[in-house]
Amino acid sequence: MGNGAKANMKRERNAKDAKAGPKSQKKTNEKAMSIQCQTCKQTFLQTTKGPALLEHATNKHSKGMADCFPGVTV
Repeated sequence: MGNGAKANMKRERNAKDAKAGPKSQKKTNEKAMSIQCQTCKQTFLQTTKGPALLEHATNKHSKGMADCFPGVTV
């Protein structure tokens, strides 16, 4: 097997790997948006902590956390 054949085989292997394309977490992150403000319907990641939700409720709506996010505990 000559160098030309080896190079051709390598190109074919690399092309096969390139078809997979880049991996993105965008769809996964969209599915993880499970906390929703009941006032404005803005969604938050399920890993969002209580202080960030409380900040949203007080700054955007001048309400408490129980008003905007019922069922979410701090």
